Amino acid sequence: MLLLLGGRVLDPSTGRDETADVVVEAGRIVRVGPGAAGEFAGREQVERIDCSGKWVVPGFIDLHVHLREPGHEYKEDLASGLAAAAAGGFTTVCPMANTRPCNDNRAITEMMMSGAKAVGRGVRLLPFGAMTKGLAGEELAEMGDMRKAGAIGVSDDGRCLMNAAVMRRALEYASTFDLLVSQHAEDHHMTEGAQMNEGELSTRLGLRGWPREAEDIIVARDLILVERTRARYHVAHISSMGAVRLIREAKSRGLRVSAEVTPHHLTMTEQALINYDTHCKVNPPLRTEEDRAALIAALADGTIDCIATDHAPHSTMEKDCEFSAASVGINGLETAIASTLALVRAGQLSPLRWVESLSTSPAKLVPDLDAGSLREGSRADITVVDPERRWTVTREALRSKSFNTPLLNHEVTGGIHRTIAGGAVIYEAPRS
Repeated sequence: MLLLLGGRVLDPSTGRDETADVVVEAGRIVRVGPGAAGEFAGREQVERIDCSGKWVVPGFIDLHVHLREPGHEYKEDLASGLAAAAAGGFTTVCPMANTRPCNDNRAITEMMMSGAKAVGRGVRLLPFGAMTKGLAGEELAEMGDMRKAGAIGVSDDGRCLMNAAVMRRALEYASTFDLLVSQHAEDHHMTEGAQMNEGELSTRLGLRGWPREAEDIIVARDLILVERTRARYHVAHISSMGAVRLIREAKSRGLRVSAEVTPHHLTMTEQALINYDTHCKVNPPLRTEEDRAALIAALADGTIDCIATDHAPHSTMEKDCEFSAASVGINGLETAIASTLALVRAGQLSPLRWVESLSTSPAKLVPDLDAGSLREGSRADITVVDPERRWTVTREALRSKSFNTPLLNHEVTGGIHRTIAGGAVIYEAPRS
């Protein structure tokens, strides 16, 4: 039995925000409330965790990670990636299909699922399968087989499915299995050779610009197809205010659409590239302050459903090079909480909405997932957040194999005190 004592319990699924205890037994939450642990205090084999000054919340769920296995284990593997997830407070992660070979068939899906169980980190792995074979955008992958093997959605992330006819068929086919279709919205004809957001700064820096419209056009096209197919459609790593407007309008008409935003798009802009910092080179690129403000407002009002890290680990040889040759992506699993808590401290997100965007909202996008809630009887996936913990992001502090983050060697505020998955403590913050 596990007793979480005297923390600020934040549960968006019930609207609870109060100082309370949480009692866990046999992998389930059995009591929640002020003084709830009292009746169990005399039992033997009870583990007590003092949560005073901490936030006790439903375990975080990341709908968008890259764990690099199979194929690029030198950047990350399942063991290191799931350890990083636990350290970041995530109890469920959803890796994308752009592995090598890509996850476009049942055998690869099963290999990823069994590999995650074998490393025994306690974090649930629920993968996205590919929309098309080989991510080539031409022939649909066997979505039904991957669904049976454990895939919860499909995506050609890293590549946009440019062919509208194939995209329509993908939406129709995915809807028969209630799979979430996650689109990497980028018109590749408009972004060939692009390095950063298109604008005055890209001209000054001599870097080819990446227009917002490349994202907006694909989202607009896809929403027309979604209206016809009634499929479940999700915009990955949304970055432009135009795409936000399109999603807001589509939701107002009752379409089954959702969107995610990354911590880096919420907290940084193109100005981070003034010194050609390759750690800030991402896809889609960091946009303007106007875009960032629109993303924060949309997350606050629910137009954007959730925060997803787009955790993209790279080795030094892929980042410690000239800007045009650098790979895109940020290592984000272990820094997401500190980054996004800054929005709470600034009053731009309420604590409950912040928790909802990291747990309850993504849980709703995965069919039949027992997660995202601290209701009595729920699976005990719980994250204990220390909102005042100060720590320095160093190579040694990170569980990930990679450390390609612009926060490297910076002190941040906000971290994880405990991560609990299925009633077991899978991460404990180091003693300071």
